[in-house]
Amino acid sequence: MFFRPRLFTRCLAAFICLVAGAVTAAEQTLRVAILENSPPMSYRDTDGRLTGFSAEIIRAVCAEMQARCELQPIKLEHVLDALGSGEIDIAAVSLLDTPERRARILLAAPYFRSTSLWFAKPGVQPGDRGIRVAAVKGSAQERYARSQGWETVAVPTNGELGQPLLAGVAQAAIVPMITALALMKSKDFQALGLSSTVMKAPELIGNASFGISPRRPELKEAVDGALEKIKRNGVYERINSQFLPFRVH
Repeated sequence: MFFRPRLFTRCLAAFICLVAGAVTAAEQTLRVAILENSPPMSYRDTDGRLTGFSAEIIRAVCAEMQARCELQPIKLEHVLDALGSGEIDIAAVSLLDTPERRARILLAAPYFRSTSLWFAKPGVQPGDRGIRVAAVKGSAQERYARSQGWETVAVPTNGELGQPLLAGVAQAAIVPMITALALMKSKDFQALGLSSTVMKAPELIGNASFGISPRRPELKEAVDGALEKIKRNGVYERINSQFLPFRVH
């Protein structure tokens, strides 16, 4: 058997390129968008660190994927554009499955089931004339209210949904149920004497998922697999118990 220097050199070069490519892929940072004023889903703690149910779920998913993820604050209204353009790779935001979203982005496997509540004075019903409805700008709730022809008051974040009601600018609000948990802890909000009703509209009930950029389709399988693993190994349940008073999956 004869030693062939040229063949050896070519093989060595190919091997180095392969290893270098694998290292580069492993070290690549995924840009993960997250809301920063949406307790208990995602918010900043007293030290300024982003935390909450969605924040810790995506951290667990990234750990399972052995990926380095950089959390970047975003407003909900900008999520679809940022994913579509490739500005971000993943949106760790609870997105209901809608035709518009399906047409623009990829959705990971659901990570919890969402419902919405109607908050208003007793007797005030959805669709009543002269009622202004608060909702987060860019949300499925705002989209639904507008589709019904209701006058809306848009706020930038879930954490601000109570402000139009407290100021008397809005007389009702459509609030994701989990967000309502934080809202109802406010003494000022409690003093308004509002009642809540689960909304039955199909557009406001369903599975919520993280968004994935259509420019990174390979991430869907990786995220879906990691979500399944943390549900099986108990990490999901631990995070659920840490931030929420009931099981959401």
